[in-house]
Amino acid sequence: MTMNARLAERELKTRFGTSTEILYYDGQSESIALVMGNVESEENVLCRIHSSCISAHVFNSIECDCRQEMEISQAMIEKEGKGVIIWLDQEGKGNGHLALMESIKFKKQGFSQGEAYEKAGYRADARSFRPAAEILAELEVKSVILLTNNPEKAEDLRRASIAVSYTKQIILAEA
Repeated sequence: MTMNARLAERELKTRFGTSTEILYYDGQSESIALVMGNVESEENVLCRIHSSCISAHVFNSIECDCRQEMEISQAMIEKEGKGVIIWLDQEGKGNGHLALMESIKFKKQGFSQGEAYEKAGYRADARSFRPAAEILAELEVKSVILLTNNPEKAEDLRRASIAVSYTKQIILAEA
C-alpha cells in the first residue's frame, strides 16, 4: 500500500468561498483535498469524494450528474463553514475516459452506467476510495458525513478505518 504524500498546498478562492487546496501523490496519481475551515480532530465533517469527470467538469456536459453533485456539495460545505472535498483521478469510474466513451451506446439503450461499462468490457466500478481514506486520516478528521449517492463509498471508507457517521444523499435539481 502506498500512502499519499502531501506535495503542496495553497489558498483557493471559489464561488463557494475560500478553501485550502492540498495536492497529494501516491506514486501513480494525484489526488486533491479541498478543505474549508478547521477539520482536524473534528467529528461529522461534511465530506464529498469525487472522481474526475472530464465530460462534466471540462466540457460542461449535461449527460451526467457529476458537475451538479460537486456544486451542491460545495454549497453545503460553504453553508456549514467546514468540510472536505477529495478529488480522485479516477475518470470513468476508474476505467478511464475510453471506457466512458465506449459505454455511451449502452447507456443510450437504457443500461445503468455500471451495466454500460460491463457491456463495453470494463468493470462496473473500478475505483478505489483508499486514497480518500488515507487523505482523511492524514487530515486527522475523526468522522465524516459522506455526501454521496453511492453507499459503496461509505463501506470502502469504513473498511479503511474511517468513521462514517452517516451518508447524506445529494438531491439533484430536475433538468
